[in-house]
Amino acid sequence: MTRHPRHPLAGLLLASLIIAGCADQPTRVQTAAALDAVIGDAARPEGDRARDAWRHPHQTLLFFGLRTDLAVAEIAPGGNGWYTQILAPLLREHGRLIAAVDPVTPGNAYSERESRSFRSLLDSSPARFDRVEVVEFVPGGAPIAAAGSLDVVLTFRNLHNWMARGTAQAALADFYRVLKPGGVLGVVDHRGNPAIPQDPKAASGYVNQNDAVRLIEAAGFRLVGVSEINANPRDTRDHGKGVWSLPPTYAEGDKDRARYAAIGESDRFTLKFVKPRN
Repeated sequence: MTRHPRHPLAGLLLASLIIAGCADQPTRVQTAAALDAVIGDAARPEGDRARDAWRHPHQTLLFFGLRTDLAVAEIAPGGNGWYTQILAPLLREHGRLIAAVDPVTPGNAYSERESRSFRSLLDSSPARFDRVEVVEFVPGGAPIAAAGSLDVVLTFRNLHNWMARGTAQAALADFYRVLKPGGVLGVVDHRGNPAIPQDPKAASGYVNQNDAVRLIEAAGFRLVGVSEINANPRDTRDHGKGVWSLPPTYAEGDKDRARYAAIGESDRFTLKFVKPRN
């Protein structure tokens, strides 16, 4: 039997058909099918798809209650736009995606490179990314959306950065402001060792789960779900250069590389919060 190569946009087209056939409020089954199509699309880079085993996008986004018709903000997507490449085509027809990016720091090579990379990603495929709304996000600065206008705010491995900069409370207040009553804040970050007191600056990149919950609930949110989707019990959380010793960063270079590769990516908590309705 002759097998024809898959068109790079085949998954996107399939997802569009699935989404088009959804009712006014897509069901979990319909959203799951659309997610499968987008995640399995050959247009996603091979390196990104290889990380699905660690980042579990299908299960994670369903856990956060994502639907194809929601208004969503992804905070600090990074130059690679790993989750943007899933969220943008998923939400393109009936939803809304705001990419709330870090502002460029002039003269900072890393900051400039990340910005160029993300802009190049968006320009690479208008059929997937043309409706992504890009705004700058500075905690406590200009709002990323109108107050009470978003259904979901997603942040993947950013909380430790805000803790390091002393801006976590301001960031969480911003998210609370833009979410609708009943809106969801989905948080994933590297999970620290609960036997060790939390470093307020999270210098290792790890955040104790209980401390994260207290911090976020202090901003007015209510914890409604905890998932072990992104857990990794092999992560001992005591590495020479913190979480960045692990893949994909390998901050220690060749030192203990085989051991870090065997551990895999970090142990992560996955927490779902809501903005109370009253």
